[in-house]
Amino acid sequence: MSQFIGKVPVGISNRHLHLSQEDLETLFGKGYQLTPVKDLSQTGQFASEEQVTIVTKKNAIQNVRVLGPLRSKTQVEISRTDAFTLGLRPPVRDSGSTENSEAITLVGPKGSIFLENVVIIALRHIHMTPKDAETFSVKDKDIVKVKTKGERGLTFDNVIIRVRDDFVLEMHIDTDEANAACLSNGQLVEVYK
Repeated sequence: MSQFIGKVPVGISNRHLHLSQEDLETLFGKGYQLTPVKDLSQTGQFASEEQVTIVTKKNAIQNVRVLGPLRSKTQVEISRTDAFTLGLRPPVRDSGSTENSEAITLVGPKGSIFLENVVIIALRHIHMTPKDAETFSVKDKDIVKVKTKGERGLTFDNVIIRVRDDFVLEMHIDTDEANAACLSNGQLVEVYK
């Protein structure tokens, strides 16, 4: 039987991408820098003004938000519904694990770029500080269950714990997962070990 270990707020993630400096300049121009428009819950993370179009042989999705800061390599995170729209079969992975994933073309105002091994469906996860992890009696990379309440209450299995000093306590799920459970940003969910 699972043991209740605490509650965490939910953060719902729509499709988005993280760019490397090189890919940013290809899409937006030489020397270009991101324009922050909104701070995100995680320390130092922000939604930028910049948006691109994702293109595949089957379809395209416009106005996909670029999140900052820049990363060492580009990563595109979409939902399963987006994957159907685009005709892709990306793996469900932890952020940064893009090897053997899907390829995509990104189109920006100054150029386009075809990138292989960049598209994933993000593994649902909970951000914690080391102090949070101690409080919840978990460690980095542990797997927990999360239960939701309400008319469409359900249990999310295989939720990975991610621990870092600058993290803010929050469970991240995508729009498909949030819609399945009728969850809203900030809603509290129960964590079980």
